[in-house]
Amino acid sequence: MKKLFTCLTVLLVTMFLLTGVRAEAAVDWGGQVITVTGMGTANPAMVRTPAHASMMARRAAISDAYRQLAEMVQGVQVDAETTVEQMMLTSDIVKTRVSAVIKGAVIVSEGELAGGGYSVTMQLPMFGDNGLSKAVIAPPPVIEPFPQPAPEVIPSMPADSQTGGSVGVTTVSGGGNSPMAAIGGYTGLIIDCRGFNLNPVMSPVIKNVKGVKLYGHENLNYDLVVRDGMVNYATDRGMAGRAGSNPLVIKAERLEDHNANPVVSEADGSRILIENGTSGFLNKTAVVFLY
Repeated sequence: MKKLFTCLTVLLVTMFLLTGVRAEAAVDWGGQVITVTGMGTANPAMVRTPAHASMMARRAAISDAYRQLAEMVQGVQVDAETTVEQMMLTSDIVKTRVSAVIKGAVIVSEGELAGGGYSVTMQLPMFGDNGLSKAVIAPPPVIEPFPQPAPEVIPSMPADSQTGGSVGVTTVSGGGNSPMAAIGGYTGLIIDCRGFNLNPVMSPVIKNVKGVKLYGHENLNYDLVVRDGMVNYATDRGMAGRAGSNPLVIKAERLEDHNANPVVSEADGSRILIENGTSGFLNKTAVVFLY
């Protein structure tokens, strides 16, 4: 019996290699979705007909996909300090909610493999009505207001996001040449974290170098946070559509909190707050981190 089991295992592995199919699992922070591919075969001793074998293989593949989803979900960072697994261990309510979310994962593709195996690809959204976010992100007791720009700090004058040239003080609206006035017209915010090995999380924080929190989920409408997430993660500007056609682009000074939270200069932090006061892009979660 042991020899038969070993032979079947070798046959199964060989079949997957020959068909070019691999068991896959990945968290896509740009697309905000977790994708897994489960595989299964029928137990030869229990097979009665070819159709029965296919049904058994499909059930095995779905079970494998659910197992992988559970493993992937537990490793997702909710914030800089906490994973989903840690939350599940400390709260039965969270554990129940996460389990329900996993059961609601959607099959996006499936099919038989050569030799009698079966493959099922499932996806679980991280945000939205059926997403992971509602299970692990708690609403804040009250919505905290965004901080005010530091009066003793002269805000930065960012490069023009459209032309790459310098923005002159003559373009500042509503305050003549005052650097405290908004430039205006920004559709979103891009924090460039490339080169710092950013660690994506579901609930990040933007801080300035003095430790002042500029942006966190406590500042935002909870329904918006769990529906859309706080930020999108992208590898280049071409994938940063969430920030709109004219984003304010800020280079991170460094990362903190296990490389999860970007830190900007005081001047850049003041500029972000001033522009948000006019355009409201933080309130709309029109934020992208490049990594």
